[in-house]
Amino acid sequence: MSRTLHALIHMERADGPLTSDALAEMLGTNPVVVRRMFGGLRDNGYVQSEKGHGGGWVLAKPLEEITLLDIYRAVGEPPLFSDLVSDDHPECLVEQAVNAHLSETLREAESALLAKFESVTIAMLLSDFNATLTGRRRGRQR
Repeated sequence: MSRTLHALIHMERADGPLTSDALAEMLGTNPVVVRRMFGGLRDNGYVQSEKGHGGGWVLAKPLEEITLLDIYRAVGEPPLFSDLVSDDHPECLVEQAVNAHLSETLREAESALLAKFESVTIAMLLSDFNATLTGRRRGRQR
């Protein structure tokens, strides 16, 4: 998800379409991974691809209209928490008690996290980036 958000912000700042090759180089991955990653985004109308010379990936919606929750869903809702609950010994009463408590706590945490994702737009992330960039530039001018 982090890589996807990274790519979307670069796309917003780009002068034109970005190819899968360019995005892959930026993200330190393979163009096939970029195309796979962007498939869900395209299917949900957040990006589109333009073929041919001068083509590539472009945003199909303003970043103000895309939330972290939208992206989380578009990339297939990857697990937010993993390996916290063990099923090594399902007959063990201790494991059952621990898992019951951990599972409930994880459901509450996931619910809170998804609510936060829904309230944060990609434009807000871009704004944070721009503020940091501006601060660094000011620091160099002194």
